[in-house]
Amino acid sequence: MRKIKILLALFVTCLSIQLNAQKVFSTKAGQILFNATGGAVKIAAVNNQVDSKFGDATGQIIFAVLIKGFKFENQLMEDHFNENYMESSKFPKAEFKGYIKNIKDINFSKDGKYAANFEGDLIVHGINKKVSASGQVEVAQGKPTIIGEFSVKLADYGIKGSYIGDKIAGEVKIKINCKYQN
Repeated sequence: MRKIKILLALFVTCLSIQLNAQKVFSTKAGQILFNATGGAVKIAAVNNQVDSKFGDATGQIIFAVLIKGFKFENQLMEDHFNENYMESSKFPKAEFKGYIKNIKDINFSKDGKYAANFEGDLIVHGINKKVSASGQVEVAQGKPTIIGEFSVKLADYGIKGSYIGDKIAGEVKIKINCKYQN
């Protein structure tokens, strides 16, 4: 019994040392912009309430965004986006769960801009797809900012509508800008 208590105490000590070695950065005020302009009318929106976390040791990264948080210049576009295309009552959020594959190349103790390669699962409209993208991690005063850009094909995520391909681009450009705290 004494050996079990000693092993358990040793395990808990090692686990707490390992957890303390990794910094977890987070934000609830990240930004995602998307542009789906396909015709003469600008179709773009921004969401400034992106929830994201990542660990500097493992590179694991998570983004979560409420679909109804996207704001358009035109309220009617926003209504159509939520009701007819994204079905945000049925699919209220989008998520990315993955890794910064080259996390070891990023020096979080030195200010600078570092190339970053992201890979993981993007879940949009209830459909999960593997994605990869390139971006940048900018470190300033020990706090990172992730900047990235990639495209998503609406058909890959089962997003349908009568104006896709005409007024709405079939491939949407997405930009991410998340400034983290630790």
